[in-house]
Amino acid sequence: MHETSSHVIFGMSPLWVAVSILLVVYGIIMTEKFNRAVLSLLGAALMILCGVLSQQQAVVGIDFNTLGLLTGMMVIVAISQKTGMFQYVAIKSAKAVKGSPWGILVMLSVITAIFSAFLDNVTTVLLIAPITLLITDALNVKPYPYLFAEILASNIGGAATLIGDPPNIMIGSQANLSFNDFLLNVAPIMPLIFLLTLVAIWFMFGKGLKASEESRQMVMMFNEKEAIKDVPLLKKSLFVLGLVIASFTVAHPLHLEPATIAMFGAALLLLLQTWGQSVEKKDHAYEDIMSQVEWTTIFFFVGLFVIVTGVEHTGAIAWMAEKTLEFTEGDFNLTVLAILWISAIASALIDNIPFVATMIPMIDNMAPTFGGADAIIPLWWALSIGACLGGNGSLIGASANLIVAGFAQRAGHPIAFLVFMKHAFVLMLGSIAIAHTYLYFRYLS
Repeated sequence: MHETSSHVIFGMSPLWVAVSILLVVYGIIMTEKFNRAVLSLLGAALMILCGVLSQQQAVVGIDFNTLGLLTGMMVIVAISQKTGMFQYVAIKSAKAVKGSPWGILVMLSVITAIFSAFLDNVTTVLLIAPITLLITDALNVKPYPYLFAEILASNIGGAATLIGDPPNIMIGSQANLSFNDFLLNVAPIMPLIFLLTLVAIWFMFGKGLKASEESRQMVMMFNEKEAIKDVPLLKKSLFVLGLVIASFTVAHPLHLEPATIAMFGAALLLLLQTWGQSVEKKDHAYEDIMSQVEWTTIFFFVGLFVIVTGVEHTGAIAWMAEKTLEFTEGDFNLTVLAILWISAIASALIDNIPFVATMIPMIDNMAPTFGGADAIIPLWWALSIGACLGGNGSLIGASANLIVAGFAQRAGHPIAFLVFMKHAFVLMLGSIAIAHTYLYFRYLS
């Protein structure tokens, strides 16, 4: 058991104090009645005030590589979206299929999956959902099947890469896994899962997606060129995005952390965006971009890392690892598959980010049992795939889901929690069954 603080409030058990804080914070987050960043920061402060952690221990527990990577990519995307290139691609794709309702659903889903892999799924749905609502309004069709497909596509695409989904960023940082590691080990199964998910969506909604010729012509009248608002900035954004993604693929042998690359890319694009402007205009541009960074998400992570560090510090997570190994009787194959399924089902019921934050130190604690850090790498792939795909199981399973639901609500097309879960949970279980087969034959047989 880890060494614990000797100054816990009222002489209470550090373990029970830490676990109680964790459960209360997670429980209130699930109600969605309070800002989750505020809750996680309150929980983090309580870990220190109650004596579970010292302030120094709390700061050491914050994963600044994850925070740097998230912040850097948010800045790059905030600048890139000003060019209108995402809207351009969506409109161009809708016109490429001649305004066909099903064709548009497929094209928007493909775009969502690809962008989610190379930007991140939260940012992607922020950009794609509004244009989807615009197109479905023009087609005079219900937006739910389109938004439903995009939610699933965002989590499937996001699962494929290191930067696609916050759980992968956290896992990659902790386990020292590179961008290429995710491309080689997780990405190969995602196209099959995506394709079979689209087939299932066709059977659910495909036949009901019909639009009049007049409505289809409305879509064909959209001018994608009008979406491009700033051609010089578009060229700069594409250059920096290409440079950053290329750098991710060579970062490991150069001993560069993803956060370093993302922050450098963000700083470079900020510099290029404001080159030649007056100091006053530069300052205004910087403030504008920084206001678009999702600081709620960043501070949610800060608090979350401290809370989980507190629980880990008391030995509770080491105990959980022991119990998991007892359940699987130390069988490595069974442990990998158990983590896959537990991660998927748990991530459908609670946000996958706090779940993964709790699971990471637990898997770390299993390393000595199975022969060290290299031996447990399949456990990381099981956690990554389970958590990212499990996020498709319900509206609260992943941050991207909630963002799409928020857009739908504001547009007057609310997505009912149980209706979404009825359609999504079965598809999620099917995707995990495919992943189960993939993990077994690739790493365990």
